[in-house]
Amino acid sequence: MKVSYRNLVNKIDDKPDINELSRKLFQLGHEHEIEKDIFNFELTPNRGDCLSVNGLLRDLNLFYKINIKDKIYTNYIEPYPLKFKNKVKSVCPKISFLKLEVDCLPDSYSESLKNYFNDLEINKNNFFTDISNYVSYETGQPTHCYDANKFDNWLKLDYIEYDESFKTLHDDTINLVGKNLVFLDKEKNILNLAGVMGGKKTACDINTKSVVIECASFMPEAIIGKSVQYSINSDAAHKFERGTDFNCHDYVLRRFIKIVEDHTSIKSAQIFTEVSESKQAGYVKMDIPKINRILGTNIHESEIIKNLEKLGFHISKNSIEIPSYRNDINNINDIAEEIARAVGYDNLPVKSFDLSFNNIKDRSIISTKENMIKDLLSSNGFFETINNPFVAIGNEDSIILDNPLDSSKKYLRTSLRDSLIENLSFNERRQKDTIKLFEISDIYRSNNTDRKKIIGIIASGRIDKNYRDFSKKITSVYIKDMLSPYVQDIENRIEQISRETVNSKSKNQIYYLEIDLAEIEISDYEVNKNLNKRSINDYIYEPISDFPSSNRDLSFSIKESTKLTDLQNYIFQYKNHLLREVYIFDYFYNEKMNEIKIGFRFTFQSKSSTITDKEINSIMKEIISKATAIESVDIPGLN
Repeated sequence: MKVSYRNLVNKIDDKPDINELSRKLFQLGHEHEIEKDIFNFELTPNRGDCLSVNGLLRDLNLFYKINIKDKIYTNYIEPYPLKFKNKVKSVCPKISFLKLEVDCLPDSYSESLKNYFNDLEINKNNFFTDISNYVSYETGQPTHCYDANKFDNWLKLDYIEYDESFKTLHDDTINLVGKNLVFLDKEKNILNLAGVMGGKKTACDINTKSVVIECASFMPEAIIGKSVQYSINSDAAHKFERGTDFNCHDYVLRRFIKIVEDHTSIKSAQIFTEVSESKQAGYVKMDIPKINRILGTNIHESEIIKNLEKLGFHISKNSIEIPSYRNDINNINDIAEEIARAVGYDNLPVKSFDLSFNNIKDRSIISTKENMIKDLLSSNGFFETINNPFVAIGNEDSIILDNPLDSSKKYLRTSLRDSLIENLSFNERRQKDTIKLFEISDIYRSNNTDRKKIIGIIASGRIDKNYRDFSKKITSVYIKDMLSPYVQDIENRIEQISRETVNSKSKNQIYYLEIDLAEIEISDYEVNKNLNKRSINDYIYEPISDFPSSNRDLSFSIKESTKLTDLQNYIFQYKNHLLREVYIFDYFYNEKMNEIKIGFRFTFQSKSSTITDKEINSIMKEIISKATAIESVDIPGLN
C-alpha cells in the first residue's frame, strides 16, 4: 500500500519530517520503504485497519497531536426505495446504498484530490469512481459505484454455484467457476463480483450524473482468494480480506457526499441501509499485572491507560472496550502488544535465559538421524522442501491460532501430506517428469503437548534421468528398497495417492510416506558411512520458469569407443541460457564391433517467454555440427 507523506503530515500538528515519521511507523510495526515522498507499506494481514491514511494516523496518535476528523455532510438524507434482496446475510450482515444525482460534472478537482492523483501517480477514471477510490484511500472502506441509469433499482446479493462469464469494468472477461458471491439484477445478470470487482454493465463513465454507491461489510472468508483465483488486482478485495469497520458506513457515505458537494451541486440524495446482525462491542478484562508479566516490564497503570486511550480504546472500570475497526484484538496478549508498540520493542528490558534441554541426548540422536536421512534421500535424487506450517483447513486434532498473521491460515498442520501434494502438483504443471521430494518438520496436535518431528516423502514419474532408469517408473517397491534397512514395516506405510486430489494432467502414480524420525533405526557406522559434508555454497537457487519447456533427443553412433569421452565432454560442457538440462537416456556398447550407441536428451526453457522451434533448432544445429566433427562420431539417419 502506498501513502503520501503529505497526506499524513498535513493532519499532524508537529509536522515531523519524513525520516522521523518513518522511524515512528517502524516502531509501530508498519514496515515500509520510502520512495521519494511516498511510504510503500508491507502491512501484516491482521492490521486491515491501517490500510488507509486515517488508520495510520490513528496509530501515530500515540506520538503526535492529530486531527483525523474530516468534514462530512450533516443534512438529513431521504430514504432510498431500493428493492434489495440479501440472500447471504451471514457473510454480509450490513450494507448501505447511497443514491446521488448532481446538476453537472466539475471541470477540475479540489487540491486534495489533485494531490492524491499526482502524488501516487494514479490514473483518473470518472468523477464518482475517482471519489470512491479517494474515500477508500482516506478511510479504508471500499465503496462501489453503479450508474443509476443502467439498472432498475433492483438488486440481489447471493452465491452462485454455476460457471458463468463476467465482464469487468476494466473490459476483461473472466470465467467464474464454482461458488462465487455476486450481485445480480432482476434477469440474473451478474453486475459485480462482490467485494472484488464491478461489472461493465453498470459501470460509471465520464457522463454519469446519477449514481448508486454501495458500501458493504463482507466477512473476510467470503472474499479471500477470489482476486488471486481470477487474477484480478483489487484494492477492495485486499481490504475486505483483512476486515473493515462494521460501524463506518454512515461516516464514509457522508464523507462521500461532502466531497461531491465540494465540487458540484447535488440535486438529490437518498440512502438505503440494511443491518441484519448487530455487532456488539468487544471487551477485554483489564489486567495490568498480566500485561507487565507478558512484557517483562513494570509500567504504571496510568501510562498503560493513557496509551490505550490514544489508540482509540475506551477504559471503563476493569474493562477495555475494543474499537470497531480493530478486528485483530481478542485477548490480553493483543493488548500487551499494543503497549509494546507504544513503548517500543527496543526499550523493553532484556533478560538472558537458558536454552539447554533435559533430553539433549535424544535431541542429538534425532539431529543425527535427520542429517542421515537427508543425505540418503539427496543421494537418491530427492529434493528437500520447506512449507508453511499454517494451513487454511484443520481437523479435530489441529491447534487453532488466536491471532494468526494470515487470517486465512489459522491452523497448525497435523500432517505434511497436503503440502507435499501441492509441491508435486506445482512441479508437474511445469512439465517435470521426475518428482522426488521430502520435508522434515515438527508437528503439533491439540490433544498432545509434545511435538513430533516427522518426515514426509512423495515421489512420482521416472526413477531418474539416466540410461539405466530413464524408462523405469517410481513404484512402492522403489521406495521400499531404499528405506527398508532403516524403517520397520515400510511396505505397509507407503500410500498411493489418488490422482483426483492432484491439480495436474500427469497420469504417473504417486506414492507417499510419512514417518516419525524417532522410528528410524540407524547405527553410528551407517551415519558416518552415508553422511556427506556439503557447503551451502555448493547450492545455487534458481526459480522455476512458468513458461513451457521443450525436449530434443539425439542418438549418436561412436565407432571408436575411445571417442566417447570427447563427445561427453563437449555436450555436458556446452552452455546456452536456453538449455536447462542434458542427460543420457540410452546407452549400448557392442563389444564385438567396439561401437557405442548413446542417446542424449536436451531440455530447453526460457525464463522470460515461450521458447520457439526456431530458437531450439538453431542451438541443435550448432550442437550437431560440432559433435559430428569429432572423429568416428555420427548420427545415424542424418542427411
